[in-house]
Amino acid sequence: MSRKVYYIYNPLTESYERVYRSRAQRLWSKLLRLGEIIGIMALVSIGAYNLIEMPREKMLRADNEQLRAQIDDLDRRLTVALGVMDNLAERDNNFYRVMMQADPINDAQRYAGIDPDEPNISLNSLNDAELVAGVTRKMSALEQSIYTQIGSFDQLRELASQRKDRLEHIPSIQPVANKDLRQMASGYGRRVDPVYGTVRFHEGMDFSAPIGTPVYATGDGVVKTAGRSMSGYGNMIDIDHGFNYTTRFAHLNEVLVKPGQTVKRGDLIGKVGNTGKSTGPHLHYEVRLKGVPQNPVNYYFQDLTPEEYAAMVEASENAGHVMD
Repeated sequence: MSRKVYYIYNPLTESYERVYRSRAQRLWSKLLRLGEIIGIMALVSIGAYNLIEMPREKMLRADNEQLRAQIDDLDRRLTVALGVMDNLAERDNNFYRVMMQADPINDAQRYAGIDPDEPNISLNSLNDAELVAGVTRKMSALEQSIYTQIGSFDQLRELASQRKDRLEHIPSIQPVANKDLRQMASGYGRRVDPVYGTVRFHEGMDFSAPIGTPVYATGDGVVKTAGRSMSGYGNMIDIDHGFNYTTRFAHLNEVLVKPGQTVKRGDLIGKVGNTGKSTGPHLHYEVRLKGVPQNPVNYYFQDLTPEEYAAMVEASENAGHVMD
């Protein structure tokens, strides 16, 4: 390759004269040219990298997508598990600990300051670090909740061993056998009064059954009242179970016990009727603790399987037809 020759015009001689560059100038020129070549090569490489994904990059991208999918699935499973623990915690506070008259465990104690509730946002909007941090917080909340629940059960087991007599007296079965039930007419909570049409709080559960269906004592105790009530309950039985528990059985067709009589759980005490302020044959059943109405559905733990209990809870929540 021939060298480039440079000339410069000399006005004094009115001619072009050849220019001889110094060695430093020639070296600088070569460096500039080399820099241009390197710059062009760098631009080409960057473009190729952005436009053409190498096999290794494809593999890393696929691995990353698979890992994120696994984390998303773990997040969903943790959310379900926390929901199960919340339901268990609610029953622990509102039934097991009430039954043993132990103080409930609040959220601060149960989760030890960890907030299990996550913002309701799409996982796709989180970067990888935020997603992992959120899943980690949920895992910590679940671990703490399980640890607290185990401690609660240990405490309740100790209380139960010390208070066996209490367990015999606390209402813990259905007052009407499942085989005799027509349907769950209404559960505990706010309902529309069938006679007056106003919304009121229904303090018990209504069991629809044929007149004459047996009604059983739900725990050991002493009959307080037995007979006709003047308050719309019709023929009614109240049982004092001790330990601050009482039960009420209303609208009976027959009363088979007397005030002062001692009864055991499962004893026949009356028969279903349609007396008092009632719109059809049924038993109105209440459980009270220290005079305060409780949700009876929490007190059927001795005669229902888990499947039967779940069906009872669903029926009591969905039933809206009050019969008294």
